[in-house]
Amino acid sequence: MPTVVLVSPTAFKGSFGPRQVAEAIAAGVRRALPGAAVLSCPVADGGDGLLDAVLPPGSLRERVQVTGPLGTPVNAELGWIDGETAIFESSSACGLALVPPDLRSPLTATTRGVGELVWEAADRGAATVVVGLGGSATTDGGTGAARGLGWTFQDVGGTALAEGGGALADLAEIGGGWGLTAKVVALTDVTTPLIGPAGSAHVFGPQKGATPADVERLSAGLDRLATLLARQGRPELGALPGGGAAGGLGAGLAAFARATITPGASWVLDRVGFDAALAKVDLVITGEGAFDHTSLVGKATGEVLRRARAARRKITVVSARSADHPAGVHVVQGDGATLSLDDVAALGERAAREAFGLPAA
Repeated sequence: MPTVVLVSPTAFKGSFGPRQVAEAIAAGVRRALPGAAVLSCPVADGGDGLLDAVLPPGSLRERVQVTGPLGTPVNAELGWIDGETAIFESSSACGLALVPPDLRSPLTATTRGVGELVWEAADRGAATVVVGLGGSATTDGGTGAARGLGWTFQDVGGTALAEGGGALADLAEIGGGWGLTAKVVALTDVTTPLIGPAGSAHVFGPQKGATPADVERLSAGLDRLATLLARQGRPELGALPGGGAAGGLGAGLAAFARATITPGASWVLDRVGFDAALAKVDLVITGEGAFDHTSLVGKATGEVLRRARAARRKITVVSARSADHPAGVHVVQGDGATLSLDDVAALGERAAREAFGLPAA
């Protein structure tokens, strides 16, 4: 029987999608093990690379113009798993990558485009809309997305609030939306709640350009939002695990689109048939751009590791750089610089050689 290797990386953030990484690693494995059977199963966790991992090549993908994080139009990508199931990454509508560093605006950035994209998918026939959460430029608690679904937000005087999380401290009244019929599934790679010292504003705000004063204002606004949602019968949303994903978009979609928040890594691995492939293999190679202890908390790489270990399969992690990773995890890493696909292939070859005790190339 030939050796069987399963290649299941996630995206190398900012460089390559999960399919590109998987193809490069697989090429390296074949150089090391010419007689091996190599199975490719790229994965994701709700962040970068979700569509690449879930949608086979040739699947329908559309460009839909929606409101971007700064209020100007952007072309977001809407994919289709089948005729009734749409999927998109929220970052394509409100992502930090859409905002030049010198224009980051953590107090006013909006998720409105996410709601517009959900509504557009439903209007095009989707009974289920899957939304990957991650990489946002926003901390508006999903109120922008709610606006895209017809909800309104006013201050005590009845004046409409400005877009963004910075205005939420003045929130006094929430008006109902348009009556979305589609089921929404929100995929998250974090368990961060909406509010509190470990909530969305404090954990993610600085990454989006928020100053300490901005963080306090955003935190106060999310607290106010959670208070009003509790008064409307949703007291659990402030502490809901994953509610703080994408600047509180998780909790916002749960409140305003009746979304189910689901761990993205598990959802994706189940969707792509990872366990069936795992049952046949001698070695699993996973990987991501930067691997550390946080990779084991909700991330796709950590879920691949967990499942491979439970099945007693040999596993190696390939990464451009790695620091502070758990003991007992075999990591093959680059020099910390941005890798080319040839570099990724070389790491894949090295991982396969080391796993089976073969001499270096």
